[in-house]
Amino acid sequence: MADPAPLSTAALSAGTAAPGDALSALLAPRSVALVGASDDVTRIGGRPLRYMREAGFAGRIYPVNPRRETVQGLPAFAGLGDLPEVPDVAILALPAAATLGAVEDCVARGLRAAVVFSAGFAEAGPDGAALQARIAETARKGGLRLLGPNCLGVMTPALGWYGTFSVVLDDAPMPAGPVAIVSQSGAYGAHLAHLARARGMGISQWVTTGNEMDISLAEALDHVIAQPDTRVVIAYAEGLGDGDRLRAALARARDLGKAVVFTKTGRTDVGARAAASHTAALAGSDAVFDAVLRQYGAYRALSTPEQIDVAYAAARGRYPAGDKVGIFTMSGGFGIQLADDCTAAGLDVAPMPADAQAELKALLPYAAPANPVDATAQAVSDMSILTGFVRAMIDRGGYDMFTAILGTGPATRSFAAPLLAALTAGLGDGSGDGSGDGRGDGRGDGPAAPSSDTGIAAGSGPGLRAAPSPIRAVTMSAPREVVAGYEDRGFLVYEDGAALANALGALRGFARAFGQASDAPAPMPRRDLPAGPLSEARAKRILSEAGIPFATETLAPDPEAAARAADAIGGPVVLKICSPDIAHKTEVGGVALNLAGAGPVRAEAAAMLDRVARACPGARIEGVLVAPMIGAGVETIIGVHDDPSFGPVVMFGLGGIHVEVLRDVTFRAAPFGPDEARRMIREIRGHALLDGVRGAPPADVDALARLLSDLSRFAAAHAGHIAGIDLNPVRVLPAGQGAVALDALMVLKEDDC
Repeated sequence: MADPAPLSTAALSAGTAAPGDALSALLAPRSVALVGASDDVTRIGGRPLRYMREAGFAGRIYPVNPRRETVQGLPAFAGLGDLPEVPDVAILALPAAATLGAVEDCVARGLRAAVVFSAGFAEAGPDGAALQARIAETARKGGLRLLGPNCLGVMTPALGWYGTFSVVLDDAPMPAGPVAIVSQSGAYGAHLAHLARARGMGISQWVTTGNEMDISLAEALDHVIAQPDTRVVIAYAEGLGDGDRLRAALARARDLGKAVVFTKTGRTDVGARAAASHTAALAGSDAVFDAVLRQYGAYRALSTPEQIDVAYAAARGRYPAGDKVGIFTMSGGFGIQLADDCTAAGLDVAPMPADAQAELKALLPYAAPANPVDATAQAVSDMSILTGFVRAMIDRGGYDMFTAILGTGPATRSFAAPLLAALTAGLGDGSGDGSGDGRGDGRGDGPAAPSSDTGIAAGSGPGLRAAPSPIRAVTMSAPREVVAGYEDRGFLVYEDGAALANALGALRGFARAFGQASDAPAPMPRRDLPAGPLSEARAKRILSEAGIPFATETLAPDPEAAARAADAIGGPVVLKICSPDIAHKTEVGGVALNLAGAGPVRAEAAAMLDRVARACPGARIEGVLVAPMIGAGVETIIGVHDDPSFGPVVMFGLGGIHVEVLRDVTFRAAPFGPDEARRMIREIRGHALLDGVRGAPPADVDALARLLSDLSRFAAAHAGHIAGIDLNPVRVLPAGQGAVALDALMVLKEDDC
């Protein structure tokens, strides 16, 4: 596969910034105004100019400073109105109090985009928030897009474009490469860039969004994902206020086969409070955020090192076609540890075929040739043994991933060169797999136009390449230059086995997500929902029209009608009070179970109506619901709630102790199709109960998946009108018999319930 041409400063003269596209202008400008430019290269107004000049930015730079004739050797201008052209971007390196005037000047001059560095806005209190809102409104009316405020700006290293004052560039510019970074926090974004550079990864685009008075993290994420020189995106969020845009960005990444590695604060109540008090939007439900990432195949990293480890693995754009991992070691203990770590990461440490094991035993009788394949320390003395064992693993093992535990060997003077030569010979080549290393200028094997070896399933995007040979990775401890030599031969290099295993598991997870066909469901027509609180009977009628299955039941206005309904059912029944004003029926004596015969039903219906009338004298009573007792099947709970970031979100879990004590539930943002619903069902810890245990038949998971999908479509169609839906319990009957909801509560947003 031909390498994609890396971006260069030549792209500037060709017009990288598309006309009218403000984000393209922001990330690839041809001309830049630096308002508040400083001759002092250590100041906020001096660093961007210094960085761009040192990096060879080929565009035109206009320092704006009314008190100077030149700034860092370039002619200075008194104001934006004095510039010889309308620049693509303005950097506003000014105090907060001067920012509104500068934004007004940008609007008057017709600029498309500006970066606001200064702090002292919404994060500083009510006055700052009011000023921020006024600036945002001024820009919006004038067609000016703003990045920030309280941000560190933006960079595109391949272009020499550094619209930032971050000290991470103090010693050297960033190398260009396939890794984009989008962060709400400027400091964290700079730290990620530093760690990526130290790991040998180059940067395609880098955006910090700060207070997000206009451009959000989700919008920036969507933009960098679309760039052809980006293979993987590292993202950091403290809160989210643009959930629909984030979902669209994640869907784009999945469709293009580009990995997104996300870190978000607020996993605990303490963290959520801290995030809400910082510069980002109000932190939404962390469990929902976690589920949305899974829904779209993005990876949630729980630490900064994990985020870098996974992005490093994905930067090559190569993904394993299966789960099987082979482990080569010269030390049994290390091999066992890595086997445990790979298993924990969801990988299959499959043994070598029996005949291959016998051949390896014949070659080295005291070897352990199963998997891990332990060639013992004898391989150090005779490199042909190492080569033979590795070649057998590649030729006979059928592994999708090959790992080798090398320890400190690659760093030794006498062992390093023979070790690498023997290892690559066993792998069947002398120069790696040609996959590129994700370093330097970003050249490698992707993303590029699909070819015969591109993608691992129908619909895979151009950023994805299935490995024609096993993904190769090693654990070792060696200087950076030695590590780079292994990377040039196609190896992923880690010091820690657990980090390696976790990264390989993440690659496999990306591959599965990229290979999934689109599961977007057909839209459901929006219905005119009634005003006011809904009774259970009315909620069920509405949901039944949307395809949600309920038990056949009768709304009886009086005890005699209840007795007749029970006679018609002919078996044990349940009675429930039906009122739009009573959500929790059991608390007022409004539920009676397992009643048989007209007499007991008549008596209980009369008593129930009397109890409820005394407990809730103002409640409107529609009558009592008479339904058959259904005790068969697996009890589950399904609900919808309105998430502040993502809108309607569907919850699923097993009923009883599983939800009340264990909190064994999962979520999906609506809408979604049956395939996604099945993945959702498999996520809960108790999903084995649906497969049938202790002689119980398997449950009708297909019917359950359809119910979940239909409910999600209904919720999405009525977003903004429904505050919540509870279906509890939902009985999932044996396979082929369906699923049935026994109770329903729907709360509309205009209600005060």
